[in-house]
Amino acid sequence: MKLLAFETATEACSVAVYADGAVLERFEVAPRRHAELALPWAEAVLAEAGIARSALDAIAVGRGPGAFTGVRLAIAIAQGIALGLDRPLLPVSTLAALAMRTPGDGDVLAAIDARMGEVYVAAFRRSGDAVDACSDERVVAPAACVLPAGTGWQCVGTGFAAADGLLQARMGDRLVAVDAAALPHAADVARLGARLLAEGHAVAPERVEPAYLRDNVAQTIAEREALRAASG
Repeated sequence: MKLLAFETATEACSVAVYADGAVLERFEVAPRRHAELALPWAEAVLAEAGIARSALDAIAVGRGPGAFTGVRLAIAIAQGIALGLDRPLLPVSTLAALAMRTPGDGDVLAAIDARMGEVYVAAFRRSGDAVDACSDERVVAPAACVLPAGTGWQCVGTGFAAADGLLQARMGDRLVAVDAAALPHAADVARLGARLLAEGHAVAPERVEPAYLRDNVAQTIAEREALRAASG
């Protein structure tokens, strides 16, 4: 199985190639440079792996939640490549990919700083390269987040540094480990995508929908378009 994967939903940009279990990745924290880096990196990792585009079985993509522009960019690039090759897409939750950043298996609470005083958050259970959702993905203020039951939680992502670490503090003795600097990687998008493909969950490129979670993002775009139309 050979996959190309993109993840640009946060300040980090990454591209990876998955080839029968082996993964090559380019990763950099590069705010506002995602559009500049993603396609050249894709060509570079494919060349390094010795894989032609035509040999790819599918394209995996982090479908959010995350920054509107970054999520939209990754999906647009992945759709373009998939359509050109007549290959399916494998949409992967960015929070699920983030949950793969934990040092071991078990219960994981993944959270990304969503700005505007909120975090994107969801609970997962990780077992090797499998991550299964235990809750819905939500965008919520750290003070209003419904905390998971029980103890032994591994907490991962920039959401635990947001609002002066409020979510981490609220977890208290529920957590056993926290990495508040972790960011999602395309390598993990690729690994989770491989599972999706093996289980028959590939989708047509045009059917992939971004997970923004924030309704007001769409409203803001509509408002901007209305203003342009009115001023034109």
